[in-house]
Amino acid sequence: MRRVVSLFLPDLAIERLRRLERPASRPPERSVLQLPVDDDPGACSVPRGGGWRPGARWAREGGPSRGDVEAQIAALPVHAQPPMRELGRRSEAASHPYKASAPVPRIAVSGAMPAGHAPLALVGKVGRRDEVVAACSGAQALGIHRGMAATHARALVSDLDFRPAEPEADAALLDRLALLAVRRWSPIAAVTPSDGLWLDLAGCDHLHGGEERFCRRLLAFCRRAGFTGRVAVADTAGAAHALARFGRDDLILVAPQATVAALAPLPIAALRLAPSTLAAARKFGFERIADLLPVARGPLARRLGLAAITRLDQALSAVAEPITPRADAEVPMAERRLLEPIVTAEAIAQVMADLLHELAGVLQERGLGARLLRLTGLRVDGNEQVVAIGTSRPTREVPPLLRLLKLRIERIDPGLGLEQFWLIAPHTEPLDAIELGAVLAGETLVRDPARLVDVIAGRIGPHAVFRIAAVESHVPERAVARSDPNRVPGNWPGWQRPVRLFARPEPLHRVIALMPDQPPRRFEWRGRTYKVVAGDGPERIHGEWWRRDAEVWAVRDYYRVEDEEGGRYWVFRRGDGFQDDTGDLSWWMHGVFG
Repeated sequence: MRRVVSLFLPDLAIERLRRLERPASRPPERSVLQLPVDDDPGACSVPRGGGWRPGARWAREGGPSRGDVEAQIAALPVHAQPPMRELGRRSEAASHPYKASAPVPRIAVSGAMPAGHAPLALVGKVGRRDEVVAACSGAQALGIHRGMAATHARALVSDLDFRPAEPEADAALLDRLALLAVRRWSPIAAVTPSDGLWLDLAGCDHLHGGEERFCRRLLAFCRRAGFTGRVAVADTAGAAHALARFGRDDLILVAPQATVAALAPLPIAALRLAPSTLAAARKFGFERIADLLPVARGPLARRLGLAAITRLDQALSAVAEPITPRADAEVPMAERRLLEPIVTAEAIAQVMADLLHELAGVLQERGLGARLLRLTGLRVDGNEQVVAIGTSRPTREVPPLLRLLKLRIERIDPGLGLEQFWLIAPHTEPLDAIELGAVLAGETLVRDPARLVDVIAGRIGPHAVFRIAAVESHVPERAVARSDPNRVPGNWPGWQRPVRLFARPEPLHRVIALMPDQPPRRFEWRGRTYKVVAGDGPERIHGEWWRRDAEVWAVRDYYRVEDEEGGRYWVFRRGDGFQDDTGDLSWWMHGVFG
């Protein structure tokens, strides 16, 4: 099932400039109060320099102290705090700008006033006039909002920090974020125009610990980078886009098949409609998406236009809205756009061959070999068909890769036809030139089983093909592990082990055996009685005391026994037959010899 994540960065342009202004190593945010050493005007209450004079206020008897005034200043908004010059004991006259004067010695007094940014607004060209395209929270508190004329904003707040907007730089930053998402989070990530990202988590959410954990890590990443982020997860790209921008919380997870209930209370502006469509909706009394749901599509299209119906159907998954992923320039890729849609397996195989030949050339130029290939086919109705193959070793040979891709043709649903294909190698490894000296000299080479392993894994699954390798452990069930089928295992221990070793030993019943070191004479296993005619043992194996306390005194005595029908079995007894701490003297079946 498709799950789309929408990352919304509401203050991208403002916070991008703040990141550029932020120094590499920030000193502790402590304000400094500068006081003249030899300035003692007495009890004069007349301002000598004009302006606000906190020194005169706390000089009065019974008035607020200096600490009270500093606390009042710290409680003010950043834009309303007085400049540094006015934070002295009393305001002094400024020196003449064209007259040099001797410097006055000053004393630095540390305070606890928080440091902040000045209010900032970005101005851009919209139509024929300059408008405010972005404003920080401090500017919004002063009454500056998006869409306000720049002249009006300057007249309203004269000392506001106005800067020209840089949409190209914002778009470049979003493009870098999308590239980071493709390389680290999801192979399908795209830029949402001007303010966010789309990420398709289908098939890769388990790699990040689930949807909720991934979204929380994504928000933490935005905070560390200096951005304010909002994240929503839904079944469709339109629904995630709407919830991230118009939802109530910074993190919204919509359960599968619950898109309609989540979108109903949102305003219709969440559907990415044109301003003319929004004006028409207000004219007809449509305020929320819930108001559009019971209306028939025909009358609604005549009132709001066909584009509004398309946006509504895309949000509700009635119409497909594919996400065009950000292509990583470092990822080898081949692409084909067809003049006519194709539906047959032979035509699809031919396109696969053409793409592989082109991709092999790209891999050869970079000295790489593919370990994973992903083929994406775009249907005429907008749906995507994706198949993938993997190889046990890096390769760029076309015939074996084409053989693996042909095994996936039956999984492709062409529908009304496929008109575009992408072949991407997201996982590559360095691949050097092959040395052919031994082949030219006529020496016999050991055949590489990698191709056979890839074909078998392509038919029955990659997890069904493996090789058993030895592990350094005396406990039999821990002494073997699955490994890469192309990797030659190490040396096996000298003692004999059964051909079939059970993952869990099975209990034996009604065992007759002489204590303490004789093999069993008779036992019942799986409802059948076995009479032993020959036996060998015991082979004593102690527990691995460093793993857990229960194995400190654990003992197993293993026996190889043969019944009267020729079957050979590997059984063991818990305990040494003398001390109770070593085991309960129960018998178990652990394997069968060939």
